[in-house]
Amino acid sequence: METALQKFTTETLKQAWDALKAEAPQLRIRDAASQLGVSEMELLATTIGDSTIRLEGNWAEFLIACKNLGKVMALTRNDGCVLEHKGNFQKIDIQGEAPYQVATVIGPIEQRVFFSAWKYGFAVINETPRGTMRSFQFFDKSGEAIMKIYLQEKSRVEVFEALVTQYKASNQNEELPTEAFAIPEYAKEIDMEAFTQDWENMKDTHEFFGMLRKYKVHRLDAVKWINDKWAYEVERISVRKVLEVASAEKMPIMIFAGNKGNIQIHQGKVRTIRQMGAWLNVLDPDFNMHLNEDLIDSAFVVHKQTEDGLVSSLELFDQKGDMIAQFFGLRKPGIPQLDAWKRLIDSL
Repeated sequence: METALQKFTTETLKQAWDALKAEAPQLRIRDAASQLGVSEMELLATTIGDSTIRLEGNWAEFLIACKNLGKVMALTRNDGCVLEHKGNFQKIDIQGEAPYQVATVIGPIEQRVFFSAWKYGFAVINETPRGTMRSFQFFDKSGEAIMKIYLQEKSRVEVFEALVTQYKASNQNEELPTEAFAIPEYAKEIDMEAFTQDWENMKDTHEFFGMLRKYKVHRLDAVKWINDKWAYEVERISVRKVLEVASAEKMPIMIFAGNKGNIQIHQGKVRTIRQMGAWLNVLDPDFNMHLNEDLIDSAFVVHKQTEDGLVSSLELFDQKGDMIAQFFGLRKPGIPQLDAWKRLIDSL
């Protein structure tokens, strides 16, 4: 297999990774791939036949079957933010037809899954000082990780093994090409009067995505261009105050972070907040967040109008203009956002 950059064969890439691991045993595979100039999927694929098995099949059906695994840890990330939730895949609702299916996952693990971005899947079995670590790992066509599902102490290993058997790809030596996603083109200017009117007339936060598509506007441009009544820039690391106050006041919040194939959502209180170098962390028993503050280029307070009143968020963007994470006060449809959350957002 040649990598996307045509720099390595499978064997030379494996050798280069082994050399990196010898120098830095704690180096994570994502960081190793970045150093080597390849995708994480390409690096993982060098272990097929050893600790990794390639999977194939209907990913929506696969995810539904994961309900039988019992308590697991689901990990979703982008470059700047990692969310990890421990729990069961409780309720999974699939909408649409393959390959454009979308899943709504509700329960201890909360996700919005976009299967059109899912390309490759693997079962990974690693022997570690803490015992055998089993996981399912999924990637998009560029080789970026979408979601990883790690078995825990009380997970059902027999279900894991049955899924591996059922979904094991018939050809484990097949080339796994990667390709970059096309870069979307966005409007350089728009009818701001009409755009502002549409923003003010929103009835639901989900209408925001349709509005962005209607005007072909990038999300970051949208919050930059709209007037300060609806969005304005705040201190780059305002998220520190949000988490510290939410923890101290036991205020339930929502955190959204993800990638092209999955958005993972935290709903509830955050308790243990720890700064470790550039990383701002939530370290709770069944929920961890790891946020790389060095990658936050800008932060905006954003207000959206709904039938339940204003819904306010803190939105973090990286240097490329991509969303790192969003923070909301916990709310449900039909219920206004918490007054305490609005006061916190207004204080940033």
